[in-house]
Amino acid sequence: MPRGLVRGSHNVEVGEAEGTAGTPRRGARRAPKPKRRLRPELVGLALGSLATLAVWALLVWVAVDSGRAARGGESGKWGVLAAASVGAVASLFLCLWLGTLLLRRIGILEDHRPRSARSQPHRH
Repeated sequence: MPRGLVRGSHNVEVGEAEGTAGTPRRGARRAPKPKRRLRPELVGLALGSLATLAVWALLVWVAVDSGRAARGGESGKWGVLAAASVGAVASLFLCLWLGTLLLRRIGILEDHRPRSARSQPHRH
């Protein structure tokens, strides 16, 4: 007898179990996916990240423009260049931080630290 026709085999299809005949999800191994909905806190994080990215682009443009002017002889533009550069670094850091929070809340990124390490401050 071929192996698939052996009587008493425990390899019966999941859908053939007693009491499940006629159900629409017969044999499904996963729960149905939850319905997608708009989450306002995620929209806020996405808009904040996008806004800080726009600020970063503006500050980089200002820094490049003031750098050209400063090299051309306008010595007052060096301060503008320094301030725009520091602001651009800070805004890019904030943009990446907000983007990481967004991706963690969506579930694309995972936090690999143990729960106890997340709740307690780091100590040496």
